[in-house]
Amino acid sequence: MATPQVQTVNTTADKAKLAGTAVMVILSLVAYYALSKQGPLFQWLGLLVCLAIAVVVFLTSESGKALTAFGQDAVREMKKVVWPARREAIQMTLYVFGFVFVMALFLWLTDKTLEWVFYDLILGWKK
Repeated sequence: MATPQVQTVNTTADKAKLAGTAVMVILSLVAYYALSKQGPLFQWLGLLVCLAIAVVVFLTSESGKALTAFGQDAVREMKKVVWPARREAIQMTLYVFGFVFVMALFLWLTDKTLEWVFYDLILGWKK
């Protein structure tokens, strides 16, 4: 079993970038409510501009670069997946639905049989 590697933020500049990101997110909410008298256009503009700045600052940090690399690796792995053809996907879906139906019927019959054995035969509690 592989040991997970925990990465921590070590540099002061990286900590400052993450703190700046948090401040910009909070500032975006403050700007949204502070600009309520100017109308919804300025409210949303202030919110989106501050959030865009927060995203840019985050992506320049080590955590942001790691997130970007993870996303690129995920896309690369998704391109390697061999997806089933439409007919095969429909066929497998029908198999799953059929199995679920058979299991539901089996469990319902088992439940009703046990109910009959316990309540009617053993305990004598007629409904």
